Amino acid sequence: MRFDLRLPGVSSLKEKRSVVRPLVEGARRRFGVSAAEVADHDLWQRASVGVAVVAPDVGHAETLLRRVEDFVWSHPELEVVSAERFWLET
Repeated sequence: MRFDLRLPGVSSLKEKRSVVRPLVEGARRRFGVSAAEVADHDLWQRASVGVAVVAPDVGHAETLLRRVEDFVWSHPELEVVSAERFWLET
């Protein structure tokens, strides 16, 4: 899953890190997913965060990603511009 985020109150890369880091670490800790900032590293008010999950079935993966998405939306200091899911099945 990839989230494109807007950080309207941020005026430096240091402030951006103070918003993005707790989001990424919180998703990892709370949901056991892999998460990282994946693009827009040099832009102050934009961030792209990728989240990956491995699950035994699609239903479990969807439930987990829905919970992560709710977690991201619950952060009032950022705006979710888009949230896209990508599937890789074996």
